[in-house]
Amino acid sequence: MSEIEKVKQLRKSTGAGFKDCNLAIQESNGDLDKAIEILRIKGISKASKKMSRDAKEGLIAVSGDEKKTSMIEINCETDFVAKNEDFISFAKELSDLNHQVNSDTGSLKKSKMKNGNDVESNLVSIIAKMGEKITLGKTKTLNHNGTKNFSYSHTVVKDNLSKLAVIVSLETKENFDLVKSFGKQLAMHIAASNPIALESKLIDEDILKKEQKLIAEELKNSGKNEEIAKKISIGKMNKFKEENSLLTQAWVMEPKKKVQDIIKELSIKDLIIKDFYRLKIGE
Repeated sequence: MSEIEKVKQLRKSTGAGFKDCNLAIQESNGDLDKAIEILRIKGISKASKKMSRDAKEGLIAVSGDEKKTSMIEINCETDFVAKNEDFISFAKELSDLNHQVNSDTGSLKKSKMKNGNDVESNLVSIIAKMGEKITLGKTKTLNHNGTKNFSYSHTVVKDNLSKLAVIVSLETKENFDLVKSFGKQLAMHIAASNPIALESKLIDEDILKKEQKLIAEELKNSGKNEEIAKKISIGKMNKFKEENSLLTQAWVMEPKKKVQDIIKELSIKDLIIKDFYRLKIGE
């Protein structure tokens, strides 16, 4: 095999640029396996330099069915790379593997991909190939006994890949169209309204303390006396809790009603919102 043919073969195997492949062939004295190792080492070096940069673009990938559903966030620096076919293929395969390991990031990184290398090694390779910082973001699997999962993807890039995705888990023994319709609509509502928790008592205490502090700072500069300021503060906190708790949010399809009102109107006695998860690129 001539040197130029080896360079072509190396480019095909690694996806690296012509110049890098040519230098690797020369450095390895024509040994393809050694050249791949050289490129990988250089790729790791390139990858480490890119890790200090921001990666706020990317894709959310959803896999699974109504019994078990998973999602994973794969971040990059630009929307251009997010729409690249190699990045899309990488994201799709990652999504399937993430579903298999129930969103356990440690297990995911060690999982073997179709090319025989593990996820961590392939991540280094795609960083070198794309020339951008690429990271694995948040992951989640919903798999509760006796529930049905419904998902919604917004700003779909391709197939199961989008910029925003929601999974919601409903507990009920019923399986008619009304449940399916509500599940899909609820997932859409969560995408639009971004609730923090199912109900106010489940909102993280740190979030409430931060909001209380912001309200206090706002009222400090308002000139209100202490008693009035206290009443306003209580009102604002109650409103914050109501607007950020799924059950008490205004239903996006009919804003005069709350989500809990819609559930009552469905008249499905055993219907419970068991869990939900929302992921948006850049948040």
